[in-house]
Amino acid sequence: MKSLGKYISKYLVSFAGLVLLLLFINGIAFGWTFYGVVTKDHGDLSPQNMLEEAAASASLEGISKETSERLKNNHIWAIYLDMEGNRVWETGAPDEIPEHFTVQDVAVFAKGYLADYPVFIRNTDDGMLILGYPQDSYMKLPSNYYSLRSIKTFPFFVIGILAVDFVILFLVYYYSKRKILKNAEPIITSIVTLGTGKPASISMRGELSGIADSVNKASDIIIRQNQARANWISGVSHDIRTPLSMIMGYAERIAHEKSADSHVRQEAEIIRQQSVKIRELVQDLNLVSRLEYEMQPIHKSPVSLAGLLRSYTAELLNTGLSDEYSINIEIAPMAETVLFNCDARLISRAVGNLVQNSISHNPDGCDIILALDCTNKSIFLSITDNGIGLSTEKLKELNEKPHYMESTDDRLDLRHGLGLILVHQIVDAHNGTMQIESEEGKGCKVILDFPIGKGS
Repeated sequence: MKSLGKYISKYLVSFAGLVLLLLFINGIAFGWTFYGVVTKDHGDLSPQNMLEEAAASASLEGISKETSERLKNNHIWAIYLDMEGNRVWETGAPDEIPEHFTVQDVAVFAKGYLADYPVFIRNTDDGMLILGYPQDSYMKLPSNYYSLRSIKTFPFFVIGILAVDFVILFLVYYYSKRKILKNAEPIITSIVTLGTGKPASISMRGELSGIADSVNKASDIIIRQNQARANWISGVSHDIRTPLSMIMGYAERIAHEKSADSHVRQEAEIIRQQSVKIRELVQDLNLVSRLEYEMQPIHKSPVSLAGLLRSYTAELLNTGLSDEYSINIEIAPMAETVLFNCDARLISRAVGNLVQNSISHNPDGCDIILALDCTNKSIFLSITDNGIGLSTEKLKELNEKPHYMESTDDRLDLRHGLGLILVHQIVDAHNGTMQIESEEGKGCKVILDFPIGKGS
């Protein structure tokens, strides 16, 4: 958590620094943008300076030629009123400017406009000087005046600055997000992997190295636990095998002993058959644990699944299949020549488990069909029977509820047979999927879907 806080603090400090930098740049941009306006409005050509310059040379007789030219060059007109409000002289004044003004007229335009022209006045010893500027040059307020150019420029400046700031902040956010996700993605992926109970390894430097080390430690613990579980199951399987073989041997000898009572021989045969089931369960348990913890070596090679199904069926028939059951093979023409890169022994084991499931769940007999079909991308192997099928609840349980080896429920009551989970593990090891379809009273169908070319 300490390294994560340090990592987050780094980006927060960087973002705060960026905001301060933008504020500083905005201030510079504001000064740069309005420097000319401020200089013009309050420099040599400002209304107040021009008014003082003109008033210095203005009198009832007129104004100096130099000042008159300066006013004209800057598009400024001037009039001079005597004490009675009569216009004594003018330079460049518009036609709409009257010849005479009353005291009331002067009071009206003194702080604002004259015929929509912004005007500036200065009292002299023998009259009043009035300077008029173009109509679109200044906006006058009771306490001050402002350049219309600056007022028009200000909204565009604000919008432009905000737009630039937004773009910069968005780009920083976008690339920071990408960098954070890039740095965090290996950790997230590893945590997701750990969540499935599988080990994960991650190498990382910088602020997040502490979290990466914690993930690796958790992964090492999972590896040791998985190794311990697999070794324990393997050890138990080995320890059971010897006494179980003795039980099976003695039971078979008694079952074939002609001098023994028939009832005893029948019981001995039952013991032998149940011992075979125990042996198969132990083998399944050992194989499931090794596949679950990725300790089972997978020996893949190009295999003809059509030939594998025929070989399995022949072996099953040769070992003796009860008359209540029939088994048939349906292979699509395109699937005859397809080679699938797989572990033939494991695929045969998966098929055998599914066939045995059909036999075990249909004691009154059923017809079993092994079918093989394919497309350009996938190969489909299905095992179908026309037996009693599965109820909706049982089918949902098989599809959704985990086996007790995978369950996180403390009660460990979400479970189904080792046969199906072994098939699941074998299919997963070949990057395939398994789908169960069934209706009560209408049989059951299991479809194994393997991607062609991705079995390794």
